[in-house]
Amino acid sequence: MSLKHVMISALAAASALAQQSPIVGETTTPVSEHVWAIMGFPNIAIVAGSKATLVVDTGLGPKNGATAARVAARLSAPNARLYLTTTHFHPEHAAGDAGFPASTILIRDLTQQGEMDARGKEMVSMFASRNEQQKQLLSDVNLRTPDVLFTDEARVDLGGVTVRLLWFGAAHTKGDELIFVEPDRTLISGDVVQNKVVPNIPMNGGSAASWLTVLDKVAALNPAHVLPDHSAPGDGTMVALEKAFISDVRNRALALKQQGLDADQAGKQISTEMKAKYADWPNTNVANFVKFIYSE
Repeated sequence: MSLKHVMISALAAASALAQQSPIVGETTTPVSEHVWAIMGFPNIAIVAGSKATLVVDTGLGPKNGATAARVAARLSAPNARLYLTTTHFHPEHAAGDAGFPASTILIRDLTQQGEMDARGKEMVSMFASRNEQQKQLLSDVNLRTPDVLFTDEARVDLGGVTVRLLWFGAAHTKGDELIFVEPDRTLISGDVVQNKVVPNIPMNGGSAASWLTVLDKVAALNPAHVLPDHSAPGDGTMVALEKAFISDVRNRALALKQQGLDADQAGKQISTEMKAKYADWPNTNVANFVKFIYSE
């Protein structure tokens, strides 16, 4: 086994362990020259340039946000400006902004902010109801109004590093934001590109069809490195794999729907088929995803 495969296997193991805890740690994993990750729930990205640093996602609640900000400060140049952005409005990604210094500049795409305004507090309450630990982590949430809102793209100059914040359309949520770091060619992909994880579309999110459209735009970026938010980092081939999996599930679901199978029957059959075709995926239960496709 090559050193590269050993490193990828180690990252996958570390990611799987970290995803089990909602507490953000302070250990960082290098992703590319200017990008580091705190592996956890979710993976938090830190992008450092010579004059500013960008943190992507906050962790679940202000306590985790403060940890992410503290780690970012250690990786930052002296007197660096601090920026924060979020991949989507769900609480583990966006409900920790109160833990960041007041001087932090929060940037978010307009569609995502619309979801936050409409359902942000509802989602915080839902996550807080899951267990006592999450209730405590979310007890001091104060959802900030962004300092900067953009429609399709915003560029941030960190000093020798340009970060493109992109909204390509609806996928996991309507307002999914993608972050592309130049010159590293590193994609911070949120839930839009995962590493061998079955896609999920929560209520009022995108669709499998719109997700595929977004992935075509992502592929045009030609990323060399990909940091997803709930799985291990990998290389640019993750984009094509994500598209292939969604296409396979969607094509089979539409075919079985046309044959008259109901969504539950189709979900069971396609899950079995995907288990054979994607044997190295930890889980290929696509029952819920098939229901979303049936409702398109």
